[in-house]
Amino acid sequence: MPLQSMTGFARADGHHEGYRWHWELRSVNGKGLDLRMRLPPGHEALEQKLRERVGGKLRRGNVQIALQAVNEKTSGGVRVNRDVLATVLSAARALRAEVDLQDSTAEGILALKGVLEAVEIEESEAEREAREQAIVLSFDGALAALVRSRLDEGAKLASILLQQIARIETLAREAEASPSLTVEARQARLKAQVDELLGASPALSPERLAQEAALLFVKGDIREEIDRLIAHVEQAKELIAGREPAGRRFDFLVQEFLREANTLCSKANDVALTRIGLELKTVIDQLREQVQNVE
Repeated sequence: MPLQSMTGFARADGHHEGYRWHWELRSVNGKGLDLRMRLPPGHEALEQKLRERVGGKLRRGNVQIALQAVNEKTSGGVRVNRDVLATVLSAARALRAEVDLQDSTAEGILALKGVLEAVEIEESEAEREAREQAIVLSFDGALAALVRSRLDEGAKLASILLQQIARIETLAREAEASPSLTVEARQARLKAQVDELLGASPALSPERLAQEAALLFVKGDIREEIDRLIAHVEQAKELIAGREPAGRRFDFLVQEFLREANTLCSKANDVALTRIGLELKTVIDQLREQVQNVE
């Protein structure tokens, strides 16, 4: 599967024998797969089925799932809610004892909210199962649309990542070609540093001088850091082109990129290399922001 983003959105509508519903699915980046559902009363039994379906399609992301449902079936009539009616009549009697009120009419009492309530048609077990099956089937369509949305975002994300990785490779090559890394330049720099050590007071022993010279030579060599940066670039390209979710591995790889860039900056011995190192850190930081959205 191509690179997939954790950002996506999808919706789907459905109906079944006078029952209508609307699905809305949203996802954003997250460390794991976190599902949050808003289901109307009477639909709680769907949650486990929905979780299994999402788990089979997505690996990571904060996913919000909302279902709105309306029963448009012909009502089974109306009935008087006796409890509400008793409360209304009791309140009316109490008010008449305190103030002069006109007698209430039956029509006025029945018009009060809650006194009359609709009677829903009883639904058989077979009808309920058929309705739930239709709702879940509609959810599968919404989930497929969410996956397509995340793939579309992933294609855009892959293009951005490749541009940033190409910039990292370019900067690494620039550092590799720096005149300060030529043998002559390194020898001249080492000679100047050794001359400075020879003039130190008190004078260093030959063994200590050799140790310091070797340390200076190693500290000025950034070839290993450049080689690792190039290797990381190739690995990043493989992750983008791979068929498995790469977000976690990409996040770790970005840390390795940053480690090499920091070391390069600490070893930089001229202004040009320092500039390259700082720009590397900037691009890698931008890369890290984008990688947060990779599944």
